[in-house]
Order: sequence, then C-alpha cells, then structure tokens
Amino acid sequence: MTTSLSHLKCFVTQYITIGYHFIPRIINVLFILNGEVELIYSLLTELEKMLLHASSSLSLLIILQNLPMHEESQKPPVPVGAAALAKGLDILNLIGASPYPLKFNQIQNESDLPKPTLARILRALQAYRLINQNKETNRYSLGNRFLEFAHRAWDAFDLRTASFHELERLSSSSQETVAVAHLDGGTVKYLDHRSPGGLTVQIRQDQPSPLHASAAGKALLAFAPLSAQKEAIKVIEFRRFTNRTICDLPAFRSELALTQARGYAISIEEHFEGVSAVAAPITGPRGQLVGALAVLGPSSRLNADIIHSTGRDLIAASRRITGIAGVASLSSRPKPKPANRKGDNVVNLSHSPSQLGEGPIWSVAEQRLYWVDILETVVYRFDPISGINEACPLNKLVCSIILSDGGSLVAATQDGLELFDFEKGELTPLVNPEPSKDANRLNDAKCDSAGRLWVGSMRLDTSQEDGSLYRIESGEKVSRVESGFIAMKGIDWSPDGKTFYFVDTIPGNIYAYDFEPDQGLIYNRRIFAKIPETEGRPDGLAVDSEGYVWCAIWDGWRIDRFHPNGTKESSLELPIPRPTNIAFGGEDLSTLFITSARVRLPKETLDEAPESGDLFSVRPGVKGREPNYFKL
Repeated sequence: MTTSLSHLKCFVTQYITIGYHFIPRIINVLFILNGEVELIYSLLTELEKMLLHASSSLSLLIILQNLPMHEESQKPPVPVGAAALAKGLDILNLIGASPYPLKFNQIQNESDLPKPTLARILRALQAYRLINQNKETNRYSLGNRFLEFAHRAWDAFDLRTASFHELERLSSSSQETVAVAHLDGGTVKYLDHRSPGGLTVQIRQDQPSPLHASAAGKALLAFAPLSAQKEAIKVIEFRRFTNRTICDLPAFRSELALTQARGYAISIEEHFEGVSAVAAPITGPRGQLVGALAVLGPSSRLNADIIHSTGRDLIAASRRITGIAGVASLSSRPKPKPANRKGDNVVNLSHSPSQLGEGPIWSVAEQRLYWVDILETVVYRFDPISGINEACPLNKLVCSIILSDGGSLVAATQDGLELFDFEKGELTPLVNPEPSKDANRLNDAKCDSAGRLWVGSMRLDTSQEDGSLYRIESGEKVSRVESGFIAMKGIDWSPDGKTFYFVDTIPGNIYAYDFEPDQGLIYNRRIFAKIPETEGRPDGLAVDSEGYVWCAIWDGWRIDRFHPNGTKESSLELPIPRPTNIAFGGEDLSTLFITSARVRLPKETLDEAPESGDLFSVRPGVKGREPNYFKL
C-alpha cells in the first residue's frame, strides 16, 4: 500500500501545473483503479488531501492524464506503478467528456474493463462525490466535488503565473514575442511576455498600450461585459498612430463585432509601422474576462495566413491557461481528410481565399452569383462566364444578400436589414429585428413564395442559445417566429411550399416544419436529419427541383443530399473540409455553387487543403430553383 501511495504522490506532483483545467467539464482529474477496493479508497483519500492542501500560490491545476477537451493535448506517459490510476483517468475523462450522462454498459464498452472491476470503481468514485448516478435513468455524470475544487482554485487564480507555460511554449513555437495583458483603466497593461531573441518585437511592461490600436486592447474590449466596454470606450482618445489606426467610433464598434465573431483580434500596423499582432481573450469558468494573450511580430512575418492561423492557436492556448473548454462554437479542428479525397468534379472558381465565405445567391436577371466573406466584410459578385469576381469591401459584418422584387439588393448585417448598393458600396438601414441585442448578428436569409423574408440571428461568438428566427413582411413588419437557437443557418422550402427547413449547426440538427404559405406560419417542428459531431456539422442548405435537401457539412469535407423523408441519399466529396453554404445557379440552374471557410483551420489542415475559403462549383445532375424575391 505504501508503494502505491508513493507512486500516486509522484504522479500527482508530476502533473501539477499552473492554470486551472476544469470547467465546464470540470476537472479531468481522476483515476481508475484496477485492483482491490481498499487500495482504491486509499488512493482517493490521498489524492483528496493533496488537492485540498496544495499551495494556493500555484493556482492549483491538476492534469492527471490526458485532457480530451484540448485538441492539442497529448496523452502523457504513465509513470511506473500508476497504471491503475491512469486507467481511472480514462473512465473519468469518458464521463466528463460526454455531452450527456452515460449508462454502465456504455462506459464498459468504451473502457473495455471487466464488469466487476468497473462496478467497484464507479462505487468508489460515487463515494467521493466525484461522479453522480441518476437512480431513475441509471446514468453517470460528473459529481459536485469538482465544483468545490474549482472554486478553491479560482479564489487563488493568478493570470501571470497561470500563463507562464503558454508564454514559453508559444514563443518557442512561433518564434515571435508573446505577451499576456489585462485592462488597466483606459489602456492595456502587459503583465508578462516572452521573446525568443533575434529580430522580434520588444515590449516594455511599464508602458501601457492603447485599447483602440492594439490587438490585445481590441480582444479585451470585444469580450468585456457590455457595460465595461461602453465605459472604456468613453475614455479612448482615438489618437492616430499610423495611417491604419482606427480613429472612427462606428468603425471601431464594427471592428469589435468582427473580433467577437472571429474569436480573436488582429492589428495590422495600427500602433507601429511594420508591426502586426493578434490576440485572443482569456476567460474564466463563468465566461468572465480575465485577460488577453497576444503574439506580436514584424508584419513581414505575420502575414494574412500566419496571423489567422496564429489566432486559432491563441484561442486554444487561452483555454489551456484557464482550463475552459470554451463556449459552444464551431470546431477549430476538422476531422482528418478522407483518403484520396479530391472532390467529385468540383471546380475552383475564385482562387482567392475568404476567411468565412457565406450567403451565395444567384441573380437570374444579372446572371451573377452574389456571396460574402463575413470576416473580411466583403461582398462579392461572380460572373461564371468571364470568371471575374468583383469585390465590394464594407465596414461591417455582412452575412447574406437578398434579392428584392424591385431589383435592389438587401443585406443582412450586424445592424439588421439594410438596402445595399453594390456599385457604390453603400448600406442604408431598413429594419433591425433585434435593436437591443448588440451581441447578436443576422445570418442566413431567404424569401418564401409570397415575398416574405425569413432570417435567423445568432450571438457573434455563438456563446448562448440566443438566436431567433424572424419573418419580415413588406420590408419592415417583423415577427419573431422561433427562438432559443445557437447558430441558425441554412433556410429553404420544399418545391410545393408545404415544408420549411432550417439548420441549427451546433447541435447538428436540420429541422423540418409544416408550412402554411398563405399566412406564412410554421408548426409541427421535427428533426429532419441529425449529423453526428464526429462526421461534421450541418451548415447552409438548398432544396433542388426534385425536393431533395442538399446541406454543406462543416468539417466534413462534403455536401450531403437527403431524400425528402430525411434519409441520406448521397454525398458529394470536396477538396476542402469546411463548406459553408450552397446555392443553385447558372443559366439553367443546374450548377451548384459552394462557399467555404479557412477560419481557425490549423496549419496542417491548410497544407492538406490549400483551397480552403475559395468559391467552388459542380454540376450535380439535378436542377435547382430560382430564388424568391423580397417584397419591399
């Protein structure tokens, strides 16, 4: 027994680190114990003592075994004599990582443990309140003991100490300066930084940086509580440092919204000429802003591709600092590329990658395709005959384009619906369905056969079930039809107009409703199809002339086609992992246009799929339908 406890102490000490890695799945700490019940209880008792009496100055973080919520984590080698403990961690990780409570047989199937051994382990974990068993459903979930550990750690949390290892790791891997910062009145204060040497950006920790001209400042403001954000903005002088500095308040607010939607902030020579930076917020277990993690370097090295891939790395690193799995969001790592995946006769049309291509719609009158890059705030107009892809840059998020019956265009933006003049690059407010929800934006939008516009909304950072579905008539009459969604995406109708479809991406659901076309009413909601998270997540959709539903599968390297009864009929393979939306078009509506994204993709995936973010087309062998027009 003494030897086993000694191994346990050694094992725990080896994996104590700064930071705090347990919420919302709460700690990935514990053990599995493949042996005598007495040994199991002794190990648990010893570990509990170590947890409760560990030095608070470390901001105690225990990582015992692998951390499945961190995609980059690697399973550590098991110390000699701790094999039973390591197996136990796998069990607790299994329970903690599951989105729903697990039954005994599910745990056994995943763990491959003998039934008597697993039963003893589960009883031991229950005795220490590390897991709960629902007597009615006989399912297991994490226990409240983890919350107690979490509160103890957060009471002593120290950002500078907690970020120590990430500063070292990121500085070494990026070969750039990495810093951790927090808000200090109306400025940014750097608490600590690391520079690898050589030609790098030097930071003076005693010298504050401006909120409006630094990546760290924009990240801190974008994710601060709205009241704190407004107070901080009041004291910003909007001093111009370079010709790229944002000195206009409306443009700065749009920049903050863009930062929220992207998940990280960028600064391209806004504070100093020749210096660029990217920063991500560091948030605590209840979503509170703790600080920001930033990488700064010469603009010659931090180019567009590098700065965006670094932003993705910073998001993951920020979560490791506090152990937060993060808000519900689209994944930052796609499933592996399927073998020999090249794409089924898919043609690349743009060769100019967007960060988040979206909202394709075919104009029959112009014989052009409109589409947007949400994160670069650009609307495109593509001519398939000439191959010319015209760009209209704007100063705010534009998420989709709608054709109106009078020939004008309407844009769904972060500020509501706006009339849009592509030639002049002008937006004119029309109506805002959510005037009091500054943290939301509109997303996908389409019109029914009667000219009513249906548009979904979502949080900029997809952090809450705050999205709604709206019906807008005569250009201004707004009705909220449904609510409580995380990321509302694809919208369309069956050819007979009796079925309405839309997507809620995060839970992986494609919904179907009965649709009453005369009054524009929906009812009898049901799940039309559900995409398992391991296969990707549903995004934009379109219904063809035969009534089949086509859906872009984010992180799935494909488009799925569903029979009207909801069964998957076929899949269209793609050369990119993140198709975002689709639209039928072309002279005879027999071309399927496909937008895609490269946002937050890791470098190895971009190496596999360099065309990510481009516009594609394919002729699927079936025709689409002409889009309906918005009656203003």
